[in-house]
Amino acid sequence: MIDIETLTEQQASEELKQLAQIMAKADLAYYQDDNPEISDAEYDQFKKRNEEIETKFPHLIRSDSPSQKVGVRIQSGFGKIVHKVPMLSLGNIFEVEEISTFMDSVNRFLGTNDSIDIYSEPKIDGLGFSARYEKGIFTQGATRGDGSIGEDITQNLKTIKVLPQKIENAPEVLEVRGEVYMSKQDFFELNEKNLAENKKIFANPRNAAAGSLRQLDSNVTKERKLSLFVYSWGEVSDVSWHSQSEFIEKIKAWGFPTNPNNKLCHTIAEIEAAYQNILTIRGDLPYDIDGIVYKVDSLELQKRLGFLTRTPRWATAHKFPAEKAITKINQIRVQVGRTGALTPVADLEPVNVGGVIVSHATLHNEDEIKRKDVRVGDYVVIQRAGDVIPQVVEVLTEKRKNESQAFIFPMLCPICGSHTIREIDEAVRRCTGGLNCPAQAVERLIHFVSREALDIEGLGNKIIEDFYHEGIIQNPVDIFTLEERNQGYKDDLFAKTDGLSLETREGWGKKSVENLFKAINSRRIISLPRFIYALGIRQVGSATSLLIAKNYGLFETFMNEMREEKTEKLLSIDGIGQAMAKDITEFFQEEHNLQTIRKLMSQIKIEEFIDKTDYSSPIANQTVVFTGTLEKMTRAEAKAKAQSMGAKVAGSVSNNTDYVIVGADAGSKAKKAQELGVKILTEDEFLELIK
Repeated sequence: MIDIETLTEQQASEELKQLAQIMAKADLAYYQDDNPEISDAEYDQFKKRNEEIETKFPHLIRSDSPSQKVGVRIQSGFGKIVHKVPMLSLGNIFEVEEISTFMDSVNRFLGTNDSIDIYSEPKIDGLGFSARYEKGIFTQGATRGDGSIGEDITQNLKTIKVLPQKIENAPEVLEVRGEVYMSKQDFFELNEKNLAENKKIFANPRNAAAGSLRQLDSNVTKERKLSLFVYSWGEVSDVSWHSQSEFIEKIKAWGFPTNPNNKLCHTIAEIEAAYQNILTIRGDLPYDIDGIVYKVDSLELQKRLGFLTRTPRWATAHKFPAEKAITKINQIRVQVGRTGALTPVADLEPVNVGGVIVSHATLHNEDEIKRKDVRVGDYVVIQRAGDVIPQVVEVLTEKRKNESQAFIFPMLCPICGSHTIREIDEAVRRCTGGLNCPAQAVERLIHFVSREALDIEGLGNKIIEDFYHEGIIQNPVDIFTLEERNQGYKDDLFAKTDGLSLETREGWGKKSVENLFKAINSRRIISLPRFIYALGIRQVGSATSLLIAKNYGLFETFMNEMREEKTEKLLSIDGIGQAMAKDITEFFQEEHNLQTIRKLMSQIKIEEFIDKTDYSSPIANQTVVFTGTLEKMTRAEAKAKAQSMGAKVAGSVSNNTDYVIVGADAGSKAKKAQELGVKILTEDEFLELIK
């Protein structure tokens, strides 16, 4: 695994893409199918790696990033319930030492060194739920879903005996949240019963709980023995508590089950002791847990700390460690990605690592192979943690055979045979074949129609690959000319022709072809951020595409400035540096890219980007830059406050900057603001402005 500090932007971009893909697949298996393909520990390590990369490269954050979403969209078999207060996820830590790091980050954001009370709660390995009470009566239940919309499981929740159906002296509206689980004993009994009746055997209690709660027939749920713990709240008409610990006491009084191992901690030493205690008794608990959740106890501090995109700053989950195993490398193969990056992958002798069958492991790049001296036939230690797919931690050279030979990284592309090059400052070797390389061409097309780009339903990876190799779709423009080139049906009668006839393909028919054309035509008007992202420019993810759209408004404006290499505005955008700007301008210098774009623009309409949010603050849609040391709030708190009021926070001063807020020891940014005539505000003046 490449150290985060040595990752190049391109390596980071590629890895974030792969992380998003594997975790999206894992989410579907976990949340929708209740049949996870990877363990919780492995998933958590993937998530941690993703967060670490995004912390270093915030401009590469993708819209499909695990940090930008919770769970998956709900299945059609259930009704939809919109969460009035989103059900967000938590950030993770994995080592005891990181407790201090978490506490330091809280204090740093608040600008204090005070001792802060933390409420610790065992993290139940079950299915998140929300239960709504109106005038004390249980009226509605939902799953987490994607965090914004969940599944209606009202009738199923009613079958869980420990959930009160009526409560006294509660707020008029009270929405409690928690985790539904199945005890270990009930899990074993259910599997024994199912085995005897030749029914489905569940892999673990979490799967059994999720599968039981998400039954379309509530009678099936009623037969299963489910339990739950409550630990949080959503919409409440009157919040009468001032801390997490006080809330827990409230809901206990209302009759909700709470975890007896919850603990209020006053010092880091007490937090560490709580973790060690839970780790010690974990095996004796009647239910599964996969860590501990730490929450800042004070609601006032929680409000000040606020949220990142999808996680609170005031809470984190301390997860239990991942596992390792030994297996053999049967083959090393090299994959070619959309940007021509060559990535080596080890095909392994399948091995069970903590209940998950692992068959592949990433080798990252040629330097990693050389550094670890990884060879075909080697026995290696595999760890299900910290990368897109399981990684090779160590080579057991003592088990190596005498005839073993070092792996030679290909100097020619394994797909098209073109020469490969490696830039001086990059760890990645790339194919020079460009769109002449089938692997790159196919990957670019897959990217173009992907969910975050044009999102064309019906053009999945396999169909794109088939259409490309058969000459049906060779570039993005071919997608929009497909209908006029298709000669399958005329006047509702099948007509054999010498031309393209999708209806004659195996598994296709008139209706499926019509649906495909309908999906394509629905994307002839596309938003600016989606189109920029769809172009597949190196280092430009969906988050960066949105930033570009906000700053340029029109695609023609953006394209023309990039063609003329006018990068001042581009570089003023917080998160876009010289390396990314170089990749963007180089993309628009390539004539074949411009030809493709012009042809696309004759087939589709790219919408002007207009921020429709109705902000009333005086800094809405203004670009602000903070410099120097602030005294009344931390830099992070000031930035979050400005963004929450509709401002754009930039990292550098330019002609596009509206305000520069200066603290103590302000340096070059303040000087440049003076030179450009940008309005400079002190911290007090800024606070008065936004009051």
